[in-house]
Amino acid sequence: MKRILATAAAALLCLASFPPLAAAADKWVTSWTGSVQGPYPVGNPSAQPDMKLVFPVPAAGANDQSFRLVVRPDVWGAHARIRLSNALGTKPVTFDGVHAGVQLVAAAVVPGTNRPVTFGGKPRVEVAPGESVWSDAVAIPASGPGFPALAGRKLAVSFHVAGESGPMTWHAKALQTSYVSLPGAGSKGHEEGEASFPASTASWYFLDAVDMRVPDTTRLVVTFGDSITDGTASTMNGDDRWPDVLSRRLHQRDGDAVSVVNAGIGGNQVAGPPAYAPDKPFPGGPSSGMRLERDVLSLSGVSAVIWLEGINDFSKNGNNTVENVVAAMKDGVARIRARIPGVRVLGATVVTALGSTSAAHGFPEQDAKRKALNEFIRTSGTFDAVVDFDPVILDPATGGMQARFVPESTTGGPGDKLHPNRQGYLAMGMSIDLDAVLPARKAR
Repeated sequence: MKRILATAAAALLCLASFPPLAAAADKWVTSWTGSVQGPYPVGNPSAQPDMKLVFPVPAAGANDQSFRLVVRPDVWGAHARIRLSNALGTKPVTFDGVHAGVQLVAAAVVPGTNRPVTFGGKPRVEVAPGESVWSDAVAIPASGPGFPALAGRKLAVSFHVAGESGPMTWHAKALQTSYVSLPGAGSKGHEEGEASFPASTASWYFLDAVDMRVPDTTRLVVTFGDSITDGTASTMNGDDRWPDVLSRRLHQRDGDAVSVVNAGIGGNQVAGPPAYAPDKPFPGGPSSGMRLERDVLSLSGVSAVIWLEGINDFSKNGNNTVENVVAAMKDGVARIRARIPGVRVLGATVVTALGSTSAAHGFPEQDAKRKALNEFIRTSGTFDAVVDFDPVILDPATGGMQARFVPESTTGGPGDKLHPNRQGYLAMGMSIDLDAVLPARKAR
């Protein structure tokens, strides 16, 4: 095992490259996102272990413990920066011992790659309630243009919460295993091994974005939506949500000149809830309009946005009108265009939930509203292009989901006829016209 570790480290470090940060042809582009909601445990996690021993008092949050969150950057650069969020907290949170390294396996990082992360040159930062903070740039070994060593690899972002955090800002449905120390364990992010991180979690906490310094020709696609973008019923640790499939296809066409990030939240709505705060939480997170600034407009290098959302607005929990959803969607599109000149905004049609076993979904009135929203998406001219997912998933004979897309892929089981499985997400991702998302650049 020691020989394997040494070989892995050598393979990465022999390629280490630390070019000047401010190269004229480089820019920051967001490479990973985990749209935040909260406070923990309000949300819709999938395959979550019992976290009672890790966070015994949810209102107290984390207590003198360390996190090692595993994320997959969609594109790697020679430098990275991370964003820590206290958006749904009620008290200041102090982070220290922050590190970023290449994941080896489980909670272990590749020896020699775990680098300290600073904020304004300091190893410690306090984030006020409702706020977030970007780190300074940190050099990434064996990365940057021309270095294939990290393609498909995952980044381990570690940090220590000093004292009690109070209510935790989090992303419930990571569908990715990350790791946490037990309360009172202290700062362990500098360690390369896994021993200090005995607890696993299927969620992300506090961390909501990673940027990479990449060539200025790199384009970013943001996929914005609810659980069907977040990936409910896809494979745990499989990276096979429909945005992941789209990402792989775009990378096959464009190489490293593209990044695709996922801004889905399970249970999210376009036009609801009317209010969202730590004392007024909602499992689906804040409405699309309330989170648009944080989850789309503030990201780095956005070139296109694909918006798939609306089924939850028409559920028994949402019970909204088509007119309200259309108005909120038009407002969101206008805000995106006003802030990001030249951006492409694509509307994705909402897939069927008819006959769903979920108590809040599957009834005829919901399906009628879904069809009306899809008609708006297809014909209104609000969007630059349409991603027509509806016929990909639909069984015309029943009006519900095709049978092959129903059995759940995360933990097994019959599925709910609301969320597609891996086969369904693969079909959705493969159906997208790449040129509609990002027109191919002509060879020079």
